[in-house]
Amino acid sequence: MKLGLLTAAFPELSLEEVARWACENGFQTLELAAWPADSGTERRYAGVSHLDAAGLDEDGARQIREMLAGYGLTISALAYYPNNLHPDPAHRAEVNDHLRAVIRAAHLLNVDVVGTFVGRDPARTLADNLTVFRTVWPELVRYAAAHNVRIAIENCPMIFSRDEWPGGLNLAYAPSIWREMFNIIPDANFGLNLDPSHLLWQHIDYLRVVGDFRQRIFHVHAKDMEINREGLYQHGVLSLGMGWQVPRLPGLGEIRWDRFISALYAAGYDGAISVEHEDRNFEGSEELVKRGFLIARNALAPHIV
Repeated sequence: MKLGLLTAAFPELSLEEVARWACENGFQTLELAAWPADSGTERRYAGVSHLDAAGLDEDGARQIREMLAGYGLTISALAYYPNNLHPDPAHRAEVNDHLRAVIRAAHLLNVDVVGTFVGRDPARTLADNLTVFRTVWPELVRYAAAHNVRIAIENCPMIFSRDEWPGGLNLAYAPSIWREMFNIIPDANFGLNLDPSHLLWQHIDYLRVVGDFRQRIFHVHAKDMEINREGLYQHGVLSLGMGWQVPRLPGLGEIRWDRFISALYAAGYDGAISVEHEDRNFEGSEELVKRGFLIARNALAPHIV
């Protein structure tokens, strides 16, 4: 395994500045944020671009590979997390097109994983969204396969406000839905970017998930989760996490990272564990963000060989 980080928490730094700091502080691999530069999204940590995927050519890819190699780093994945099933057909086409650009960029960079969201129309039923999934996603997965790229779907439900009520903005949040997705698309290059924090607050056994889906885990996000018991008491589980799920850095929440990483070893996983920084206690300045990543490093590194 390799310890890495998702670069989205460093919107003000260049890729080389991130690489230099990561190298100097014990990280081995980077998950490169690859949103379009003009995405206009207001979601925290989204819209960051350390890679011009649409404009990348062979020479540019070579320069990036050589620069990162000079710091002893690899690229674990390219990261682009929009709503690929957006209810507005024009917006959906736009984000699907950029996802294809990210896939092409991954191919040029010799990176075999692209992390993204399936997406969802929150106002439609699960069954209706799966119908749309059948029309949108098989072609995207085939496109990735043609470029020797695996698609790793993150399992965040994406429901943080009433705008995403009641279904959230990402279909792929639970094991039964993953099984349905993999029945629809059994292709070997379609799998998971597994984030245990979203399983914890849903009361899903994140250790069992590793064993059950071992063949579909292509990438792992390291984000911790704290359950605010007062918020849970006041709002209940039917609030779907709003008011009581609190993202934390690894080591500061309730995930048992020793057991989780042990389960990954037992499942034969040998990829990246990429720290996804969304802890509000360690944001607001470059110094705080860096301190947050170091806390995560110190929690995870003893278990990673």
